[in-house]
Amino acid sequence: MAETVRSSGRKFKIAVARAQDPNTVGSLYRAVSEGFVEAFMIGPKEQIVKTCSDRGIDAGVFTVIEAKNEIDAAGKAVRMTRAGETDIVMKGLVGTDKFLKAVMDKEHGLLPPNAVMSYVCAVEIPKYNKLLFITDTAVIPFPDLDQKVAMAEYAIGMARKFGIRKPRVALIGASEKVSSHFPNSLDYSVMCKMAERGQISDCVMDGPVDIFLACDPRSVKIKGVDTPLEGEADILLFPSLESCNPFYKGLMLFGEGELAGMICGTTKPVVLMSRSESELSKYYCVALACLMASANN
Repeated sequence: MAETVRSSGRKFKIAVARAQDPNTVGSLYRAVSEGFVEAFMIGPKEQIVKTCSDRGIDAGVFTVIEAKNEIDAAGKAVRMTRAGETDIVMKGLVGTDKFLKAVMDKEHGLLPPNAVMSYVCAVEIPKYNKLLFITDTAVIPFPDLDQKVAMAEYAIGMARKFGIRKPRVALIGASEKVSSHFPNSLDYSVMCKMAERGQISDCVMDGPVDIFLACDPRSVKIKGVDTPLEGEADILLFPSLESCNPFYKGLMLFGEGELAGMICGTTKPVVLMSRSESELSKYYCVALACLMASANN
């Protein structure tokens, strides 16, 4: 991913809201040093410069813009991106609620009317044989059918940017059985029929399935379940934020995963990460946003 962006020869401008934490500074410095990013670091200038100094980084490689608080920093970053001064907006040490409020602002934000905003991340896990795309880890608490369809489309679109022509989409549940006791399983049945009819972009879709059926070929054989996923899912779509968010964080903490993720549905790429994410994951997120920005131009 990063190599693809570096080899494109393009340089993308990114506005970062509250960019004073070490991991954000380190990730942006790497991207700037590799020549594919120009970074606008918005926040308390003195703290940003101090963090750079503590890391042995020359703050002069960035454009540092003063902001008095979180709301001011988020607003400035989003407005710059909406105005075309930057290509990407990124969350630093600002609360997710304040950051998303700026992104969704009707007058100055980046969300088109009636658009579905969702989050897709690509996770690299040592014990899985390929990238795994996961949605929605951060935005929609309890997606309805239309939102689930949009989530699937965004994830399929991102997977295709990584060269996966026909992604395998697993609709995750506690069981492979459709039941009125699990309302999401009814939505999943509709989605599978939509995919079969071509109403969802070309993919292999099945659900409900559990994680074992989605990602473990041995479990498929043991259970004897006939699924076209064959335990080789590219995309995991979860029924709620409460199920998806802990799952991906568990992969980070216990599975040594590294991720690249972003908001989908906005007019420009939006990088939103947990403030505690590693420097490497933040770097990957920046590279992913550049990749998606290049696809939109």
